[in-house]
Amino acid sequence: MFTTYQAALDWIHARLRLGIKPGLKRMEWMMERLGNPEKSSKAVHIGGTNGKGSTVTFLRSILQSNGYTVGTFTSPYIEEFNERISVNGAPIRDDELVQLTNIIRPLADELEETALGGPTEFEVITAMAFYYFSKMRPVDIVLYEVGLGGRFDSTNIIFPHLSIITNIGLDHTNILGDTYEKIAFEKAGIIKKNTPIFTAVKRQDALKVIEEQAVKMKAPIFRINHEFTIDSYRPLERGEKFTLKPTYFPIIEEIEIGMIGQHQTENAALAVMAANYLNECCSFVMSQEKIKEGLKQAFWPGRFEILSEKPLVIIDGAHNDEGVTALVNELSTRFGNKQISIVFAAMQDKSLHNMVAKLDQIAHHITFVSFDYPRAAEASTLYELSISQNKTLGKNWEKIILNELKVMGKDHILVVTGSLYFISRAKPFLKNTLK
Repeated sequence: MFTTYQAALDWIHARLRLGIKPGLKRMEWMMERLGNPEKSSKAVHIGGTNGKGSTVTFLRSILQSNGYTVGTFTSPYIEEFNERISVNGAPIRDDELVQLTNIIRPLADELEETALGGPTEFEVITAMAFYYFSKMRPVDIVLYEVGLGGRFDSTNIIFPHLSIITNIGLDHTNILGDTYEKIAFEKAGIIKKNTPIFTAVKRQDALKVIEEQAVKMKAPIFRINHEFTIDSYRPLERGEKFTLKPTYFPIIEEIEIGMIGQHQTENAALAVMAANYLNECCSFVMSQEKIKEGLKQAFWPGRFEILSEKPLVIIDGAHNDEGVTALVNELSTRFGNKQISIVFAAMQDKSLHNMVAKLDQIAHHITFVSFDYPRAAEASTLYELSISQNKTLGKNWEKIILNELKVMGKDHILVVTGSLYFISRAKPFLKNTLK
């Protein structure tokens, strides 16, 4: 029996020792013992390589703006662990997490003694989310973000109103496969029978896999550049503007979002398409005005987030090849006249060579660091991959950041980027330092 928040959190984190164990049997076992709470909530399921969290945020903000109470399950966290399970953007309370842990731990202990083995950290947290939104804090709708892949992800026992696949990239190739088609097959595993799928996947080889699965499941499919398009795009100083032109829903002109990056227009478009479907087919009443209002208010931490103007400091969770590509594009477009210093840390199972090569192209100075996490890449490994003429490595990332801030001039920009787990540590430190 846990009596403190820290003890509960320590037990949850200790389950990281079990690593990643794809499969649904352990989740189904726990859900049956809990009375199948995953079946009692209206839900939307969001998968993909990048953009899942942003799409969740856009859709949550749209629904909230229209007066609905929205639960979200996301990963990983940026500022505090509890934000992984939230209601209207507010993380669950510490005492609620303790209560949930006391409910799930006996099941985890019992499951450990079976042939299925004990549940992983992610399975435990997913079970907590299902129980929370069913038994402790019922809401109008829950947005569940896929943790890894889709087909065998812990969240894939729900029956949502609709599913979303943001995009496909070569990430977690050791688990999901080493081609776009193999990864698309895993992502397409969230498509349910007769349940619409909305996707921003543009690569034809990956899209073909998703289309084939949609046909197999008799699922209506809505594809970017087919059933909906983005038009009249233009960047704003602190955001983006575009017009959304769907085939089956009304055109929405002059949409503004506060999240920076052209790729965010695709995530926002997916959220609007999902909102349109919920409005037309699922008894969620939403107006164009409130949809636009929700999009403008949406904010997701750690995604090209400007923490300070003077000095100019940006933090961005560019945790894989596609994320780094988007970051480099935005830095080139918006800050090409600045001296860019980058502090970078990554997970060892990522496409490190490609990521480092792209950062080398944009950085005037780049420092490679590591951090305390089981899968974190060594700073020396990243350093050796770089061909930059102005590179360093450091063991203490906090000191590195402090030193970078001390030498920054008015034409300099500091970008702290890489793994989302690194960002979750760096952002609170930066916020406190920049005060």
